[in-house]
Order: sequence, then C-alpha cells, then structure tokens
Amino acid sequence: MPDSIIPKEYSDGIQILPEDAVPGESVFPYLDLDDDIIELSITPNRADALSMRGVAYEVAAIYDKSVHFEEKFLAESDQKAADLIKVAIASDNVLTYKARVVENVTIKPSPQWLQNLLMNAGIRPINNVVDVTNYVLLYFGQPMHAFDLDKFEGKDILVRQAKTGETLVTLDGEERDLTEEDLVITVADKPVALAGVMGGATTEIDVSSKNVVLEAAVFDGKSIRKTSSRLNLRSESSSRFEKGVNYADVAKALDFAAAMLTELADGTVLAGQVSAGAVPTDDVRVSTSLDYVNVRLGTDLVFSDIENVFARLGFGLSGNDEKFTVSVPRRRWDISIQADLVEEIARIYGYDKLPTTLPEAAGTVGELTKSQKLRRKIRSLAEGSGLSEIISYALTTPEKAVAFTPNPSKVTELMWSMTVERSALRQNVVSGMLDTIAYNVARKSNNLALYEIGKVFEQTADPKKDLPKEIDTFAFALTGLVAEKDFQTAATPVDFFYAKGILEAILAKLGVTVQFVATKEMANMHPGRTALIERDGQVIGYLGQVHPQTAKQYDIPETYIAEVNLNALEAALKSDLVFEDITKFPAVSRDIALLLSEEVSHQDVLDAIAASGVKRLTKVKLFDVYAGEKLGAGKKSMAYSLTFQNPNDNLTDEEVARYMEKITKALTEKVGAEVR
Repeated sequence: MPDSIIPKEYSDGIQILPEDAVPGESVFPYLDLDDDIIELSITPNRADALSMRGVAYEVAAIYDKSVHFEEKFLAESDQKAADLIKVAIASDNVLTYKARVVENVTIKPSPQWLQNLLMNAGIRPINNVVDVTNYVLLYFGQPMHAFDLDKFEGKDILVRQAKTGETLVTLDGEERDLTEEDLVITVADKPVALAGVMGGATTEIDVSSKNVVLEAAVFDGKSIRKTSSRLNLRSESSSRFEKGVNYADVAKALDFAAAMLTELADGTVLAGQVSAGAVPTDDVRVSTSLDYVNVRLGTDLVFSDIENVFARLGFGLSGNDEKFTVSVPRRRWDISIQADLVEEIARIYGYDKLPTTLPEAAGTVGELTKSQKLRRKIRSLAEGSGLSEIISYALTTPEKAVAFTPNPSKVTELMWSMTVERSALRQNVVSGMLDTIAYNVARKSNNLALYEIGKVFEQTADPKKDLPKEIDTFAFALTGLVAEKDFQTAATPVDFFYAKGILEAILAKLGVTVQFVATKEMANMHPGRTALIERDGQVIGYLGQVHPQTAKQYDIPETYIAEVNLNALEAALKSDLVFEDITKFPAVSRDIALLLSEEVSHQDVLDAIAASGVKRLTKVKLFDVYAGEKLGAGKKSMAYSLTFQNPNDNLTDEEVARYMEKITKALTEKVGAEVR
C-alpha cells in the first residue's frame, strides 16, 4: 500500500497486533484490510459507474438481482440553516449549489472500517468530517466539500467566475493565480475554494473546527476541465464533474453526508438545505421500436425480451412492439437517443447471443483508382531517381503554413492546439521537408534526396466555419552532393538543373508537358533560381533553390525543392495512350546559335520556336550558353540543336531549309534574336 494513502499518524511506529496473531500469516486480516477489491475499467461514457451505487445497479442488471441501499435517518434541529448562511449563483457554469450546516462536531479519526475503505480506494484518511465527504464521493459519485463555518468572514456564499489578479491558496499549500475562466466559491466576495477542483486553506477543516458547512453542487464539466488542466490540478472531484454527475442524487447525497456526521462526529444538523439554482431530476424519455432494435442487432427479439432487459436495468417501459418509450433515470445520463437503448439491450441480452451472419454481397473485381495509380507511379519514378520517401506533419505554425506557396490562402487554425508548432493546417509540403532536412543535417547527414506525397489545405471561405479544400501534392528536396569525390570523380553538388532534370524525367514518364516560367515573386525562394510550373496557363507548382536567408533560418545548406499539384497532374493524364509505329525514315539535325538579350529566358526561346508552327520539328535541345565581353554588355549566346523528322517520307535539304527559315523569322520577331 503506498505511503501516500496511509494516515500520517500511522506512517511511522509499531502496530500492536492481537495476542492470538500467528507469526508468518498474512497481516491484512488483523488490520481489517482483507476486503475483496474489484478493479473496473470504466469507459468514458459510463461515468455513472464511478460510484458504488452506480456499480451496484450495473451488477444487479447483469445478474438479474435487486439493489439494496443503506438508508440513513436524518435528525434536524429546530434552528434553520438559512439563518446562518445564504447561497447565490452568479455564473452560468453552475447549475445548482446546495449547502447544509452541521454544528458542534468533534474532529477525530474516522472508525477503522471507514479508514480501510478509503485506503483500499486509494484515498488517504484525514479526519472524520473530511472522510465522510470522500466516502459520499465514492458511494454516490457526488463530489462534496466541507468548510469550517467559524472561519467564514460573512454569511453570504457566492459562486462566481474569478477575477483577473485574484489568488487562492489551495489545500495543498500552493498559491494559485486565478483567471476569469476559473470558477470559485466566495464568502464575503473572497475566494475560499476552487469550485469542483480543490478547497482553500483559509476555510480548511482542522482539529479545532466545530461548525461545518457541507457543499454539494453541479458545475459545468468543461469549465472544471479547463481549470484543472491549466493548473495541472487533477482530483477525484474534478474528474467526476468533467464526466458528469447524477442530478437526482445531489440533495440525497448531501443529506446522507449530514446524517453520517451526526453518527461519526456527534454533530447537530440544522434544519433545511440552503440552495440556489435547480437541475432536472425527472426521468428522460426515449422512444424507439422493436423493428429498429432488431434491424440493428440482427436479432428476432420479441417485446417480452425488451421488457425483461429494462426491468433488470430499473428503467420504466410503456408501449408495445410497434413503438415503446423507455423512462431512463437521471443516474444514466449517457442514454438519450435510440442507439443508446439498442446498446443497453445488446449488453444485457448478451453479446454472445447475437446471431453471427456473414455479409451477403456479390464479388467485385478490385481495381486501383486513377489517383491511386498516379501515386504509385510517381513513387516508383521518384525512388528510381534516387529519392527517399518521408512523411511530415500536416500541422505546422501559421507562418510556415503559407510559406513556399505561390498563392497563399486563409490559414485554418485549430481551436485547441496542443502546441503552437502544430496549430495550423499546412498549405505546402516543403516546410515540413525542410524541418526534416534540418534535423538530419544537424546529425551530420548532409547528402539528402527526399520526397513526399501528401495533402495541403486551401481555405477560400471562413476558416472558423468552413472546411478547407484538400489538395494532393508531390514534393521533393535535394541538398548536398549528387556524387561524392573519389580517386577518379570530382564531387558534384546538387544544382538547379539536376533538380529540374528529375522533375522533367518524372513528368515525361507521365506524359505531361509543362512550361517553366522564371519568377522572383516567391519570398522564400532564390530570385534567380526559381521557376513556376505552368500548364495551360495555370500555375500547378514551382521549382527552385531555397532562398539563402530562409536556408540560414532553417540552419541548412544550399537546398533545391519542387512542389507540384497532383490533382492538376491527374487531370492532365491522357486517358488512352496512342501508340505510333517507329518510323523507318531518318531524322535530320540542324544547329543554330542565337545572340540574345540576357533578359530572354530559355522558355521564351522555346515558345518562339513553337510559334513558328513547324510540324516536323520533333526535338529542341539547348547545348551551349555563353556570355562575355566579346558579345557586348547585356548580351548572351544560346545554341540549340533542332531535330526534324517526317514519319512518312525522307526530308529533303530544301524542306529543312524552309523550316529553319520559319524558325529564324519567329525567333527574330518574338525575342529579337540574331543568328550567329
């Protein structure tokens, strides 16, 4: 037994056993600690079973028995409790608050049976008054608290929200800074307890206490959970308020505790409960039908079976097999809809009695969807290019969520995030990949080639009301060396063209053509080494080097990234492949060197060549770029190899010459090129 639940006066010293105690035998029978203890695993929806009475109802239903509870006679004096205290509520987080006054109590240790019961339940005995409140907590599931009335500075008890700047020293001796979200019990407008969580030290029951105020209340579970979580102050009381309590037993539990104090503390109970607020105590009525039950359980139950189940549960029942109504006592606040009734019927009738049937369905031929096929193919191509797959968090910071995004949308943030680092849905995959690269680089793994297929989230409506649009995305990141130095090979670092080559190879295998358009608009990307990826005039991704300043923030070396919208790629896939015969006629190549303004990009040249309308042009390849003083300021030379082919005939020199003339004219008109 842990030292934390043994009374302080018994934690040290020698225990005197009876003279007939036999050495070598178990000591527990001599200490009256040999009770049978049943450990229950309670599911979150069955908080009613967090009490002895609740478990008794459940066991009685399972074994078809009747419950029998001890009844206590409460003798009251002629003096009214309302003459000494008044109760008021000033918060919507309090449903009801009840109090009783017990005078002339004698503070002493509880009887051994009560101490043993509490210790077996994991609660340390304190004194007879406090132990009674803890016993009622276990017996009824109703949290209670006892105040020393003589320590009150007034007679007005007010339950309200705390004020900013208020503090309270709780029973554990800790001073707590309160916020407006905390619920407090006040006397003369001074906090004396943290409602539903822990009492205050100023009104604590001690050996000198004579007059006691007993409290029983119903507080809002969400409010109690916020306070206990913020203060990291979990208690048996807060746990029960969070899960719910039996409205019908609040007054009964308070009277039961007062009656126990007359027995165990020789107290005198003043007449009447002093209360504020009210909670419904009548049964909850839920209607359903026999057909509804049988369809969902796959059974052939008759109405007499239903009557038997709810009789065992202690629920009222009226109606017939067409439609019946169940009167659910308030002690079972987990039952409110038809499905709850079906669950109770299944439990008590017996899951083992439910018929086992195989599902009836016609067999179908399995097939991957178009999206699944695309994902598999991209994985194969990416891994064939030397990339390794990772999976990063879909949650990130609001700042990282919109980084590396050509057209950022509204940020969708979580209402109750566990940490700021995971508080917003990402709009890009790259931010998480860079975190992974930083993690690996910090551990001396410098040559990395990673890819990820995941979802990003675009929000064009109200993030607090509407769900974002999910977009499938493919991204990869490269850093370090493509090839390490050895005795015959120089080290080859990753560069823009290596990253572009990987992406072009993947797109070529998919049969998707795109255009690369240089951009300087993305703040987190290098302004001279970044391109938007366009298809049919629509931006579907980007490729380039992470801006050196951004790389420095992540503490990573030069890194190249790409991100592409998979939904757009899927839409661009050709549904039917058309195979062409390999032509038996040879291709003809011509080289052309162009003098251009340094502002003209490779894509501009390709667009100009395409505008010439030469149908027999099958391939354009850039094989040389030169810029120097010989060409003049602001000029550069770009040399291309052009391939022509007629699948049905040989090309003549005259035809090729006409094609070259058309291309040259288009280059001159479109980009101001001079043929060298």
